[in-house]
Amino acid sequence: MFFKSLVGRIVILSLLLFTVAIGAVTLLHIQREHEHITKTGQRTAEVILSVVERAIFSSMRTGNTRDVQAILEMVGSDPRLDGVRIFHPNGRILKSSDPHEIGHRVNPHDLSLFLQGQQHGIFRGVRGNDVLGIVRPIISDGSCTECHGPGRRVVGVLNLDLSFEDLDQQLLASTQFFGGSMLVMILLLTGGVSLIFQRFVRRPLQGIASKMAQVESGDLSARLQPLHRDEVGNLMLSFNSMVGRLREAQAEIQACHYQQMERADRLASVGEMSAGIAHEIKNPLAAISGAISVLALDFTEDDPRREVVSKILEQIDRLDKAARDLLYFGKPGKPSFDFVDTNELLKQTLFFVGQHPEARNVHQTKEFTRDLPVIWADEKQLQQVFFNVIINAIQAMKEGGTLLIQTDLVENEGREKVRILVGDTGPGIDPEDLQKIFTPFYTTKTKGTGLGLAICRQLIEQQGGTVEIFSRKGEGTRVVITVPVGPQPVERNGVDCA
Repeated sequence: MFFKSLVGRIVILSLLLFTVAIGAVTLLHIQREHEHITKTGQRTAEVILSVVERAIFSSMRTGNTRDVQAILEMVGSDPRLDGVRIFHPNGRILKSSDPHEIGHRVNPHDLSLFLQGQQHGIFRGVRGNDVLGIVRPIISDGSCTECHGPGRRVVGVLNLDLSFEDLDQQLLASTQFFGGSMLVMILLLTGGVSLIFQRFVRRPLQGIASKMAQVESGDLSARLQPLHRDEVGNLMLSFNSMVGRLREAQAEIQACHYQQMERADRLASVGEMSAGIAHEIKNPLAAISGAISVLALDFTEDDPRREVVSKILEQIDRLDKAARDLLYFGKPGKPSFDFVDTNELLKQTLFFVGQHPEARNVHQTKEFTRDLPVIWADEKQLQQVFFNVIINAIQAMKEGGTLLIQTDLVENEGREKVRILVGDTGPGIDPEDLQKIFTPFYTTKTKGTGLGLAICRQLIEQQGGTVEIFSRKGEGTRVVITVPVGPQPVERNGVDCA
């Protein structure tokens, strides 16, 4: 759980970063310390060798070779030295701080230094510790003629081996000190970073999460108190501002919802009352229409009163249609589902529409997809929707135009649906009117109740479909109707079975 938290990841990354950075610095210091100790040992060995060389040179000038052996034994008694000796250029030891070495071969590493012309080198000693070997040729001069003959030549090689055992222990102690210091620094820095993030990041974030949980549960009175003017403090202020706006929005939504509920209740009451009034009006209207029609029979064809009677009957038909719409909207009939061939139903509807006077100047373009699967719907209700939508499209093209009817098969939400598109080349609909197009009793026509499209959407939704209207001013209108495909009928002995 710790590794999944923000503070945990930051602590781990900080630990790795501090380890790499401080470790690199520590290794650099250890390397420099090792070089310093090595150079110090080399200088110490060279000083000792110089002193030995002078002492030996002084004794050899007087021909006192016994003093040379004594000097080597005295200097070689230093515990830091692994030996001081003089060997012949061929590698045979002539004199040594350890008398048992005299006559034996010198260490191959020391001989190799002389043969290669080097003055010093580091190699592994017999005790497993590092040893610094230094060689310095002894060259005869004029004062050595009596013993070594005339001419300058190498008469021997002075060799000193300095043990690095004490220096290695010093280096180990220095390494342990730097390593311990590195570990302490890493722990202190990591702990400091952890405390800082715990104090300034984790606790404020936990407070924000707690308040967000309160808001999620519906308590919009939750507020945060920033302690510092930093990024986290600004986040808390933004949270307070957001919750304040949410509270204001909630109050507005509640007020709007209350208004909508009141309006819906009033609409329901008006709808019931309208349906009742419409029901009461229909019978008298039918009686009035019949009575006027009978009276009209007494008038001759050229009687001007026949025109008055015609206008009265026209207005009665209009009132009757309004009453039917009110009755249907207030109490729509339940759909009677059956298999419906969409293309065939549209052809029948277009035939009836073609008899309408306003359809004479409209060109029909039909783009029907063949072999569409049948849909499961109420044929009468669906035909009523098609008729209303197509009539609206024709009425929108007062000066004539093109009526487009398309059908195709689409897939939406993992289900096949038949899509019917009805388009016109009319003037289009204003954006303000388009938002209210399905609102009951809303209409832009001088004639009509404003219930046509509302009833159409109600009928299509009863079939499990949808109605959408797309329009731009001056570009015409498109009405898209989608109806789900129903279970396909199966033929058995010439009989279709669902």
